[in-house]
Amino acid sequence: MTITFKKIDSSNYKKCSLLKVNDNQKDFVAPNWYSILEAVYEGEEKHPYAIYHEEEMVGFLMYSYYPADEEYHKDSWWMERFMVAKDFQGKGYGKASLKKFIEDFQSDYPEEELRTSAVKDNHVAITLYEHSGFQRTGEFVEGEAVLLLGS
Repeated sequence: MTITFKKIDSSNYKKCSLLKVNDNQKDFVAPNWYSILEAVYEGEEKHPYAIYHEEEMVGFLMYSYYPADEEYHKDSWWMERFMVAKDFQGKGYGKASLKKFIEDFQSDYPEEELRTSAVKDNHVAITLYEHSGFQRTGEFVEGEAVLLLGS
């Protein structure tokens, strides 16, 4: 499966903003349009990407850097958003996209830790993250379980 990431820009932001998850997943991830707005207006350390299988946009991810604050005590990189559009779920795109993202992140930032978080009831995402090398830390940020990528 050929997965590529393309930075969100004027050529793809509209299509990406229209990608949706299933209705029962809406409380698990912010809408892509909201994430794109965050990336535009909240600083340089948010990196939004459309996920493509060959030429077809199948999902979205955004990774971000956050300095330590009252929400989380450590400077850290986060896979802040990750979604596969409802029409492409259950076909291996999530697993393949996550694997490729982890490889790319570790290549670009070999000395950095990577975290993500998930709503504690989002068992599908947590299982995917754990099978991809993330481990629960026991911490919670804004009510979500924190997972750290193992080395």
